[in-house]
Amino acid sequence: MKQKFTETIEILVTIDQNYVHPLEVMLYSLKLNNPDSEFCVWLLYINLEARTLKQLEIFSKKIGIELRPLTINKKIDFSKSLLNFNDYPQEMYFRLLAGQILPASLHRIIYLDPDILVINSIKPLWHINLNKKIFAAAVHEGLTDIMSSINSIRLGTKNSYFNSGVMVMDLDKMREKISLSAISSTIKKYHNILILPDQDILNYLYGQNILKIPEINWNYDARAYSVYLAKSAGKINTEWVMANTSILHFCGKPKPWQKENHTHFKVLYLNYQQMVKRILANQNNYKI
Repeated sequence: MKQKFTETIEILVTIDQNYVHPLEVMLYSLKLNNPDSEFCVWLLYINLEARTLKQLEIFSKKIGIELRPLTINKKIDFSKSLLNFNDYPQEMYFRLLAGQILPASLHRIIYLDPDILVINSIKPLWHINLNKKIFAAAVHEGLTDIMSSINSIRLGTKNSYFNSGVMVMDLDKMREKISLSAISSTIKKYHNILILPDQDILNYLYGQNILKIPEINWNYDARAYSVYLAKSAGKINTEWVMANTSILHFCGKPKPWQKENHTHFKVLYLNYQQMVKRILANQNNYKI
């Protein structure tokens, strides 16, 4: 029997104070390019100012998105030794532990990094058949897939290296198969060779339970425009991306809102950022 999911698309985000404004841009692009979809955005956080949360709620309501902030302080029992390990932030665990943190009434959710633009419909991603996998995610192939080879050597993995910035999650399966103890043990075992801690752990522990989805549609690496263009013999150009790509991911650093960034799609990001600033300028007591 084909699975059916709610008409409301559930979205998961995890941020700290530094990523509030990028989150606003991402949410605006999400709703603007999915005008007929209803969204409930679950915001997992530790320390966000009360004023910041209020402003985010006002902004989300104004653009037609339901925002549900959820503090993690009392939800997960993080040991002090684990939290202080190599100074990794607590936020890195949230997406992997979403099944334990989010209400049991939720069965599926799409995780999105805040450094993203959604430029076309994400309905097909919401309704994707996971084929009994825990996650669906993309692999950044070509020049950026060097991590697959590195992982096979340092962690002994055989699967491709999945990017954790965009993931469809089966929350029921996550509740069954993912535990903080397994994550803790992996960190303690491999702490000297972890490069991107949460992403490394995702691939090491659960790589074989991830459904591969096309990166050019669902997790386009905005740094790699020339790579996609060359590999496709000129097919995947700007026009193709604007018509066929749903999610642009501004991976790595610098970010498009920083002066140092000069990637191909920076001007597009700045356009969305400008539209968000106009909305925020009309909010009472909001300074930009």
